[in-house]
Amino acid sequence: MNGTGPSGGHIEHDGLEIAYLDWRGGTGSSGADTVVVVHPTGFCAGVFHPLVHRLTDRFDFIGVDLRGHGASQTVTAVEDLGNDQMALDVLAVVDHLGISRFSLLGVSLGGAVAIEVAATAPDRVVSIMLCEAVVIDSRVRESSHYAYEEGEHPMAVAARRRRQVWPDSATVVESYGSRPPLQVLDPEVLEAYVSWGFVDTPDGQVELACAPDTEAYVFGSAERYGATHTFERLADVTCPASVLAGTDTNLELQWFETQARILDTELVLVDGSHFFLFEDLDRGASLILKHLP
Repeated sequence: MNGTGPSGGHIEHDGLEIAYLDWRGGTGSSGADTVVVVHPTGFCAGVFHPLVHRLTDRFDFIGVDLRGHGASQTVTAVEDLGNDQMALDVLAVVDHLGISRFSLLGVSLGGAVAIEVAATAPDRVVSIMLCEAVVIDSRVRESSHYAYEEGEHPMAVAARRRRQVWPDSATVVESYGSRPPLQVLDPEVLEAYVSWGFVDTPDGQVELACAPDTEAYVFGSAERYGATHTFERLADVTCPASVLAGTDTNLELQWFETQARILDTELVLVDGSHFFLFEDLDRGASLILKHLP
């Protein structure tokens, strides 16, 4: 990976250990140019490193490992994996760091959590950039991608089948980089994900930091405070917002069109997949500069 890495830390919140990364370089700034980045399901804050390294002369970045992800405490109980709970973890981290006002950049699940943060603390959020936030009108959910009559959602099934232990990081990078959905990631991003998103095992192998059950519950459980619940919070977001989606997304563009309408903005389409922000780092940095003024 290129560039000086962030410092890391942990806090205790809601009975859990929540990890964060701090790219501020010891400045301790609490100004309006702080950006809190929030990652997708199964990922971790470190996945943003190749992007934020390009922008540390413009913004102070903080990243939070959502509960059950990265270096945060493992959580496999569905009742402890709500978007609202994750948002309160994020607020606890910025409180711990003495940050009064900040902007938010959220991708996928991270976008949903960012919406919850902005709705919960509107006086503290300067602006919000949503990259395919998984936030869905309950009426749409019943008739589209998330409608399934028997068993779990296919994405949850796939998550439970993920290989959890690998012989080494190089094998993970080679495998993930050669097949969907992660083959689209810039190589620096994939390396960052494997570096921060896996942990060493006692026998010298590496293991997913996010347990497959955690990822499956986030993807598929109707019991979780999730996508449809957070949809109801969109109307409580008062800061300037940007809504972006990939032209080749595997999700429903209608979701993002609706989000943009509620947030009184235009949907911005970007060439690429659900992970468009991480596919071209120079373009991704330019998008952040444009949409988080």
